[in-house]
Amino acid sequence: MWFMRQAGRSLPEYRRVRADVPMLEACARPDMITEITLQPVRRHGVDAAIYFSDIVVPLKAIGIDLDIKPGVGPVVAEPIRTAADLKRLRELEPGDVPFVTEAVGSLVGELGDVPLIGFAGAPFTLASYLIEGGPSKNHERTKALMYGEPELWNDLMARLSAITLEFLKVQIDAGASAVQLFDSWVGALSADDYRTSVLPHSASIFEALADRDVPRIHFGVGTGELLGLLSEAGADVVGVDWRVPLDKAAQRVQAATALQGNLDPAVLFAPWDVVAERTRDVLSRGRVADGHIFNLGHGVLPSTDPDVLTRLTEFVHAETED
Repeated sequence: MWFMRQAGRSLPEYRRVRADVPMLEACARPDMITEITLQPVRRHGVDAAIYFSDIVVPLKAIGIDLDIKPGVGPVVAEPIRTAADLKRLRELEPGDVPFVTEAVGSLVGELGDVPLIGFAGAPFTLASYLIEGGPSKNHERTKALMYGEPELWNDLMARLSAITLEFLKVQIDAGASAVQLFDSWVGALSADDYRTSVLPHSASIFEALADRDVPRIHFGVGTGELLGLLSEAGADVVGVDWRVPLDKAAQRVQAATALQGNLDPAVLFAPWDVVAERTRDVLSRGRVADGHIFNLGHGVLPSTDPDVLTRLTEFVHAETED
């Protein structure tokens, strides 16, 4: 088990380290990446570390003018909406992200037997930020481009897939034991639109990583109707948010696909007996899957009590002892 967004968020030690340090600066400092990634492993005793980063780090590394504004999220100074704009999306090279190689190497040495999970944003979510210029509730510009200019859309997605693939390869080559492709906004699409406009690109990433012999995790938010397609894209593990019970999710994914999830992060604010009951239910439903990684159904909420996360880790370990 591990927690999505466990690297920071609710930890006071994270807030101390990050004080007065902008997010993108923190994501480019090997010492800070290492410390923040290790903090939840030390405190909670989780079974894996998740590399501390942000989905827009590779875009920043190739020169896209963007920033992460507190309380808002990634904001792009000049959105990408035309064929001419695509010229700004050059290929990512390992030399663009030397801090990743250094940080992963440091982490692998520090973690010992605890695996490190690499991390990257999926092409659709990256495209949404680039086209909208920032977070969007309806993704209207993104969908308009996807529907109205399919050739431009596919070119954009192909470029983003190549960038994402290289970012994951750098982490794997430096020593990451597994990788997760995080598609925050893909739940905004219908199954037909996903199959036509997104699946081929996400699948190309997983296929290109097949020979690296590391587990590949695929997660999206609000993707109950897309779980079968997320699995079809080629991941070994499909993350499930809290909206779909794991026994139902197991019926939707491809055979021999493990599941990750899926306790509602808000449950952690309820009394402990409720947390325990809901956790047992997740574990019980997860037993029907071809493998289960216990996790939340989305990221740790910033105001979560860290002691509850530690207690939850101990509880899951006790409940799943052989």
